[in-house]
Amino acid sequence: MSYDPPRPAGRMLLTPEDREAPARTRRLRRLGLGRRPEPAFDAFAAHLAVLAGTPYAMVNFIDEDGQFFAGLHVPRGPGARVRTEETKPEVGRCLARDHGFCPHVVVRRKALVLEDVCDYPRFAGNPVVDEFGIRSYLGAPLIDSTGMVLGTVCVVDVEPRPWGRRGLETIKAEAAELVARIEHWESGGLPL
Repeated sequence: MSYDPPRPAGRMLLTPEDREAPARTRRLRRLGLGRRPEPAFDAFAAHLAVLAGTPYAMVNFIDEDGQFFAGLHVPRGPGARVRTEETKPEVGRCLARDHGFCPHVVVRRKALVLEDVCDYPRFAGNPVVDEFGIRSYLGAPLIDSTGMVLGTVCVVDVEPRPWGRRGLETIKAEAAELVARIEHWESGGLPL
């Protein structure tokens, strides 16, 4: 396992071209994933948030049209760590492909560790930084046994986070666990 942080650049990184998007869209539709929230994925996202100690966690499927959080954990209730500015939008289930860091994980086909997105101008310029106050990100691809990247699992925080090797290994292991569950379900096993 290698820790391969992105290199700083002097400009905003545009959303990378995703040549597998049409095939991924077909595969996700065959699986019935990426169009509706799934309680099992919400539970998985909640598990990720607890494991990482973050306010946000997602199970994200990415198709040609955008990103869909089939699993979503957001802060709730009094004392939840939420944005300080009232004008910030709430995190919803859908997100444009040019927002966030998951599309980069999908195209790279490997985990992405951003301990402080502001340290990387190419990522600091992403709309989620200003719109949602995201400061750190840790995500891994969901690569099935056919080699297709279905989407990602990720955790994010509104503060910088030192994820380190342990965080990287954990998110990759959790991604592999979720893929195993999806494939078991696909083969007629127990529900997700």
